[in-house]
Amino acid sequence: MSLFTRSRQLPDAEGGAGPDGDHRDDTSVADGARGDDTAAEAGEGAGGGKAEPTGDEAEGTSVGAEGTADAEATADPEHGADPEDSTDSEDSADAEGSAAEAEETPDSPGSPAPGWFGWRRRFPRAARGVAVGTSVLAGAVVLGVLLVPNRLERVNVEAFLRLPVEAILLAVVLLALPPRPRKVAAVVSGVFLGLFATLKFLDMGFYQFLARPFDLVFDWILLNDATDFLRESFGRSGQVLAVVGVIVLFAAVLALSTLAVTRLTNVMSRHRPVAVRTTLVLGTVWVTCFTLGVQAGGVTIATKGNSEFLANRLQNVYNGLGDAKVFEKEAGVDAFGDTPPDQLLTGLRGKDVLFTFIESYGRVALDDPQMAPEMDATLKEGTSSLKAAGFDSRSGWLKSPVAGAGSWLAHSTFLSGLWVKNQQRYRSLTTGDRETLTSYFQKTGAWRTVGIVPGVRKAWPEGKYFGLDNIYDSEHLGYHGPYFSWTPVPDQFSMEAFQRLEHGKKDRDPIMAEIILASSHSPWSPVAHMIDWEDLGDGSVFHQVKKEGTNPTEVWKDPKRVRTEYRKAVEYSLHSVIEWLQRYGDDNTVLVFLGDHQPVPTVTRNSANKDVPITIVARDPKVLDRVSGWGWTDGLKPADNAPTWGMDQFRDRFMTAYAK
Repeated sequence: MSLFTRSRQLPDAEGGAGPDGDHRDDTSVADGARGDDTAAEAGEGAGGGKAEPTGDEAEGTSVGAEGTADAEATADPEHGADPEDSTDSEDSADAEGSAAEAEETPDSPGSPAPGWFGWRRRFPRAARGVAVGTSVLAGAVVLGVLLVPNRLERVNVEAFLRLPVEAILLAVVLLALPPRPRKVAAVVSGVFLGLFATLKFLDMGFYQFLARPFDLVFDWILLNDATDFLRESFGRSGQVLAVVGVIVLFAAVLALSTLAVTRLTNVMSRHRPVAVRTTLVLGTVWVTCFTLGVQAGGVTIATKGNSEFLANRLQNVYNGLGDAKVFEKEAGVDAFGDTPPDQLLTGLRGKDVLFTFIESYGRVALDDPQMAPEMDATLKEGTSSLKAAGFDSRSGWLKSPVAGAGSWLAHSTFLSGLWVKNQQRYRSLTTGDRETLTSYFQKTGAWRTVGIVPGVRKAWPEGKYFGLDNIYDSEHLGYHGPYFSWTPVPDQFSMEAFQRLEHGKKDRDPIMAEIILASSHSPWSPVAHMIDWEDLGDGSVFHQVKKEGTNPTEVWKDPKRVRTEYRKAVEYSLHSVIEWLQRYGDDNTVLVFLGDHQPVPTVTRNSANKDVPITIVARDPKVLDRVSGWGWTDGLKPADNAPTWGMDQFRDRFMTAYAK
């Protein structure tokens, strides 16, 4: 019998059983030149008979052969059988390198090579290293998700030196379950871990820009606003690429976390005794460290932070779902709801009242050592120049419901007298019948109410709710110059447009105006600078001004430079308002200007403070006399200890002061 004929009579399965029940190795056949094989061939040639090796001889030919199924199962415990489930078919299916894999042989026509296309057989040590490395990586993924903070500024080495109780409890559950439920639990846990990681990533972004975590009930609408911002900033292609990137990243996080938990579950199942002992030891260490309050580098070793994190989020979701009823009840209480129109705001009759919001003008601009000297000089100079023009001023602090962004929430809080902290409240407010400060001016019939809103680039039906007779958005101010990053119209031009379109008209009624100045909106680069008011024209002059500005891509590489550009942007907005008042203000002008919220944490250095300055300026002393009891500071800069009110308190205090 030829060697080829004999090889075909051997079992097809790798390491399968021969006629005598012993295991054979196909590699011993491939080598082919061992003693009994040669004898068998000689016997066949002499007498025509067929010689079969005995069981002992078959074992002898397979001893030392690399790549056999038994050798792999012994040398690679990662791919061996489950000691716990040696008689359990379900656990046999769990183990990598099971009998199904062992049955594959390259000698069988059409069957795939064993292992990773035969690579594991050819390089067993490297395969073993990859298997161990994969398990270590899976463990790192699980621990990384559980230990990574949800705020970027808290991501440091110490954060990963903790022992999360959630990992220990997950190991206990997976070890306690039978094989099939264990598989299901591993997949479910992996998906949950991926969603948990996604929530932490969302928190990082929201803390970075809004100084608060992601709200699972109310913030989904903001994701659509974010895509609109991307389109306006980077074009349609940039928006699409960003959205596709986020979707791919989300899918990758879910897949990676699921694979990681499944991998670790398989490893624990194959090494159950070791896994049980390790889990018991880690549990004991956690309890000991937690009881004694053990710390390393100021960080508590035993942590249950993820459980507390989820408990807080569930409580927030519960509160959020019931928030609509709470807000509806609050909106139904209005101290001036039954006041006759002829008794409203009588102390301001005949005056032009301007409520002017300066984007991101927050307390940090006056308190931060890097910005305070220049801001102090700007406000001191403004106070003096207005004083020379006959104007006096009083300043205080308001606490905004938002930080970083969400201007419309701050504006509606200020005007409605309600704490509008999320999008649901905003929608409830603007679809209801709650009167606002501006609508009360309209209700009296003594003022023409207008809005100067250069940041609005599309339909804004809410403007009617706020009681504005006419709204001038970015398309109706007569501006033909360039955008300055996000800002459609420079503040100086917006103020001049208000003068041209409304305030400068002859034989007009008194005006109540809501003016929103957007030049101090992030990213504060490039920012316009003051030019001669006579040279503003249609705004074309700002093309050259923009060329002289900074590049936001370069600015945002350095937080210190970001703060510098932010300060310059706020100074530009203040100069636009102050110079307009000097140029066009008169005895009947009452100006109220304020910040709407603090800037992003990059500028505030992650401060949780939400205070913004507010100032009232008037030439008529009777106007300021009515607020003398407020305790506000003389001048454009509020003192550190000046009163701080919630922004929702201003409406009623203001209307009370001017109702006599």
